[in-house]
Amino acid sequence: MYATVGDRLLMHGNAVGEPDRQGDIIEVRGAGGGPPFVVRFDDGHTGLVFPGPDTIVVPAQRNP
Repeated sequence: MYATVGDRLLMHGNAVGEPDRQGDIIEVRGAGGGPPFVVRFDDGHTGLVFPGPDTIVVPAQRNP
């Protein structure tokens, strides 16, 4: 899994009743765009994320 600053991270809830979480990737700490990522979630919380199989990176819209 690779990302760049500005991409969105979508973490699906992995338990019944657990909501999905979304946020903006504000820092990529891994080599070559790999994890871990620092994410500012939509609820205002910022955290270091080591994404699992229930996580999707949504590329940011970039102007050519």
